[in-house]
Amino acid sequence: MAASSRVNRASSSVASRREFLQQASLAALAGSVFPWANPSDVSAAFPLANDRAVVGCIGVGDRWRGGIGPNVMAFGDVTAVCDVDANNVGRAADQVKKTQEKRGVNREVSTHEDYRAILDRKDIDVVTIVTPDHWHSKIAIEALKAGKDVYCEKPLTLTINEGKQIISVLKDSKRVFQVGTQQRSEMGNKDVPQFFLTAVALAHAGRLGKIQKVTCAIGAAPTSGELPKAEVPKGLNWNLWLGQAPVTDYVSGPVPERGYAQTRCHYEFRWWYEYSGGKMTDWGAHHVDIAQWAMGLDNTGPVSIEGTATHPCEMKGGVPQQTNRYNVAEKFHVKCVFANGAELHIVDTHPEFDNGILIEGSDARLFVNRGKITGKPLEDLKTNPLPEEVFAKLYKGKKPGNHMGNFFECLKDRTQPISDVYTHHRAMTTCHLANIAIRLGRKIEWNPETEHIVNDAEAAQWEGREQRKGFEIVV
Repeated sequence: MAASSRVNRASSSVASRREFLQQASLAALAGSVFPWANPSDVSAAFPLANDRAVVGCIGVGDRWRGGIGPNVMAFGDVTAVCDVDANNVGRAADQVKKTQEKRGVNREVSTHEDYRAILDRKDIDVVTIVTPDHWHSKIAIEALKAGKDVYCEKPLTLTINEGKQIISVLKDSKRVFQVGTQQRSEMGNKDVPQFFLTAVALAHAGRLGKIQKVTCAIGAAPTSGELPKAEVPKGLNWNLWLGQAPVTDYVSGPVPERGYAQTRCHYEFRWWYEYSGGKMTDWGAHHVDIAQWAMGLDNTGPVSIEGTATHPCEMKGGVPQQTNRYNVAEKFHVKCVFANGAELHIVDTHPEFDNGILIEGSDARLFVNRGKITGKPLEDLKTNPLPEEVFAKLYKGKKPGNHMGNFFECLKDRTQPISDVYTHHRAMTTCHLANIAIRLGRKIEWNPETEHIVNDAEAAQWEGREQRKGFEIVV
């Protein structure tokens, strides 16, 4: 499709002759440039019960049933499922039994409402955490303390302080922890097996020159009208679902095209600051992570953050003034400046694309999203391939291609996976700072060494938040 077309409409667009030729010419790259172009099935290394970890799954809604659950059962044996929605628990237990019976595994699957029942079990080695965002850190920290290895969906944290807490416990526990930012391992085609890994490799190899600016377009957030109070659905423990967040009424509105009722719960929790950070932490957790990795700044952070945003309700002191409608930023443009002068822009949309990452260097630029990677540095690989060790170093000596597989490989050699907590915390810190800046409506200064907001005591209070009594995170 033409460069100015919307990327997320690619499936319905007719590719231009020039871009078709660019993409077609990549077929010759696969064998010579990407040594893992036809990787073996990683799960084959875990065929026997003695080699397979015992897994407990915490949070088993749609995301678990359609992705994380089937993926984890390719490598480990699930013995327990937990969710505060009894409907999810029943469906997940049935799915586990059917899937594992096909492999000849007749393991009993226990069901739970309280995640602590899983953490208390000594026979469980690994937990997956696929809950709403505001529960991630507390469960992860308690799982580490209980001696479990952890696979947790993104975004790992609700606040900057939560990331610091997880890192502190992880260092002491020495457990293996993978974050579910799958773009580090997957998303490609037969010609370029990993779009994002290739983009990062090209940037690190200097094929774009000095990286000057990266733009992440992550989409606008949906809005809602005023949502009426509604009866809590049967089987849902609303108080437990709320966790550390304030007690509030359950609300429910119409069902839009996305297929989920407009509520505070399940998928729609993303659009409430009480439980998430909107698109900034939803898609930002993916694209900002790749951006800082490509910039070589994934172990630090910006020094200044400023931007503008449109919120669906009035904000005072960073706090939404309505409690019965979605409240995260709908549209936004945030500029993050790093100590070396490089800029990271986080926007809802870009004139050339709706979703993706544009990396601009002094010599060239490169575009990447989940559907493609384009730019002269990629074309140049035909005659000037990258050394194999560039990819090996980026992926910590292992073969990319399966994010869950990478986690289970690391369980064997006790190394940290490709989506480690340390770099994810840095990416999420940038996203949290972006939200703080647009919620308060002013520029934020950040010290990436001390990891604190400077020269703004009010803004610094937003590094953490008050947690409801009985649901505090204890380190």
